[in-house]
Amino acid sequence: MLDWRPMADDVSRILSADLEEADPVIEGSLRPRTLDEYIGQREVKANLSILLTAARGRGEAADHVLLYGPPGLGKTTLATIIARELGVNVKYASGPAIERAGDLAAILTSLEERDVLFIDEIHRLNRAAEEMLYPALEDFRIDIVMGQGPAARTLALDLPPFTLVGATTRTGLLTTPLRDRFGMTFRLDYYEPEDLARIVRRSARILTVEIADEAAEEIARRSRGTPRVANRILRRVRDVAEVRHEGAVTVGIAHEALELLEVDEHGLERSDRALLEAIVEKFGGGPVGLSTLAVALGEEPDTIEDVYEPYLLQLGFLQRTPRGRVITALGREHVAAVDRSALF
Repeated sequence: MLDWRPMADDVSRILSADLEEADPVIEGSLRPRTLDEYIGQREVKANLSILLTAARGRGEAADHVLLYGPPGLGKTTLATIIARELGVNVKYASGPAIERAGDLAAILTSLEERDVLFIDEIHRLNRAAEEMLYPALEDFRIDIVMGQGPAARTLALDLPPFTLVGATTRTGLLTTPLRDRFGMTFRLDYYEPEDLARIVRRSARILTVEIADEAAEEIARRSRGTPRVANRILRRVRDVAEVRHEGAVTVGIAHEALELLEVDEHGLERSDRALLEAIVEKFGGGPVGLSTLAVALGEEPDTIEDVYEPYLLQLGFLQRTPRGRVITALGREHVAAVDRSALF
């Protein structure tokens, strides 16, 4: 399997679901390998199962699939599962890394029949590469322009039938022509604590970590509805259990580790709470513009919009309005509760 995706090694925020894992070998071992092993997203699984079974029965490439939703919910894992269920190879690419149409042409011409091509952050493809993708998705053909000016000519290259799995966290940024070329579109939602607890217990078995059910449930409750975050917290809790205790994870050890990580009962960490406190204390609860808030926090606007805000919006602690960000009554209560706990 080929992989054009650059790997990052930034784990500065334990709960940032869009950060790549520090140890891709460990992370890879925790990923489910089949639809049966995949926990949660029941409707997505049911529809994918029908799609893949039908394609496998006909011996055809499956229809193109678009997966969207917050980071860390399993889009890359699902792309890999799709390839395994079809019995073909999967090749990985990233939208920002495909800088020219020629880069995409090289990837497409390397595909074998019925292969799966996964493009992460597909909304960030440049215009020329996206336009090359249109005939590739519809007719399994690409047009390459040879030469320049009056002497230029177009060379048509046939491609083997393949399946594109696109992933995006910003479906609103996809152009309509690209979105319409996907046969199936699925939204991945945040996980329920019960499903996350099952994921934590499964990961603990793979990591040979003894964990109490109550500890798994506590980790799940504080994992922001995101499997990637749950697995990351589990590994940090395991470290505390091994270094300070006898290795088994009890609910008390889980609480101790989560306190060290500064993860509160809602799954918020220090930077999330700093954002809420800034809106309350510096801007009177809002509204405050994104760029102003970014300067106040010393963060990039994209980081606030893509990393901090989605879960705060999900909790109902924050609102986006035409005039800017506004903290809600629930958000004020949380800030006040944190301030009170800091006094004692």
